[in-house]
Amino acid sequence: MTKITSLFATRLYQSTLLEQSPLIDLTELSISCYRIAEDDIAGQEWCEAQGYPGYTSYASLNDLPWRFPIFADLVKLLETHVTTFAAELAFDLGERKLTLDSIWINILPEGGIHTGHIHPHSVISGTIYVVMPKGASTLKFEDPRLPMMMAAPQKAEDAPEDLQQFHYVTPSIGDVLLWEGWLRHEVPMNLAEEERISVSFNFGWG
Repeated sequence: MTKITSLFATRLYQSTLLEQSPLIDLTELSISCYRIAEDDIAGQEWCEAQGYPGYTSYASLNDLPWRFPIFADLVKLLETHVTTFAAELAFDLGERKLTLDSIWINILPEGGIHTGHIHPHSVISGTIYVVMPKGASTLKFEDPRLPMMMAAPQKAEDAPEDLQQFHYVTPSIGDVLLWEGWLRHEVPMNLAEEERISVSFNFGWG
């Protein structure tokens, strides 16, 4: 008798903010992102010093929900999504819960990229897509076992999705994606002429 078992699944959560209450006005959210970017001199200087294309508030602001009420509403919705995802992951959180650790804005211009990375110290990470013009970058996830596959043949082009070494997601406006913080991912080059706007975040076990 032959038996083949799939082991150690990696979960990716995808939902939308457009059908939930409180309803998030994505136009207002995009305007808020631009206003913050214009006023955040420290963030602009950090991006320039690091050669970061476009703008991110990652290294400069840690109080977005306090600055703009729409971010506070956003966090309330995210808490619901994260709770659902944590249950899907079968986390035993005990008396503690997952709480927001950080939230930041990303504005990626044409030609901009965000190279492969993980989110250290984060249990669940994610991104909300605010502006996604046609041709904007997908999100690319990497099989976490890839560094140990140095002798493995390449996968066939028509291999099942769960056996591929990379997974690409093309989010729509209003989508929220969640994954575990250790999962390596990247944003390939933005080929759209317009800027791509997203809001990323981390939840820790507090």
